[in-house]
Amino acid sequence: MTAATHTSVALPAKLMQAQAQTVADELSSLLSACVSEGGEAVLDASALVQFDSSALAVILACRRAVLARGAQLRVTGLPERAQALATVYGLSDLLH
Repeated sequence: MTAATHTSVALPAKLMQAQAQTVADELSSLLSACVSEGGEAVLDASALVQFDSSALAVILACRRAVLARGAQLRVTGLPERAQALATVYGLSDLLH
């Protein structure tokens, strides 16, 4: 199996602390397996409706997994409330 240079995955509609570790593990594994060095992974957050700050932790876990493969992560569709949380926590620059 050859790794793709572009991979896209979506966050679920509900992402609270109770689901965060499972979602982070699943998406990080998927991204690590599918993205190749120099490639780009896209994390689509547009489905997020019910979430807390642990959604940001999931995004950061995905970012670490992708960076470890020598690729880049682009987050799309991040809801305004999640963007506001990222600003409060000083994470905005890491999510773009």
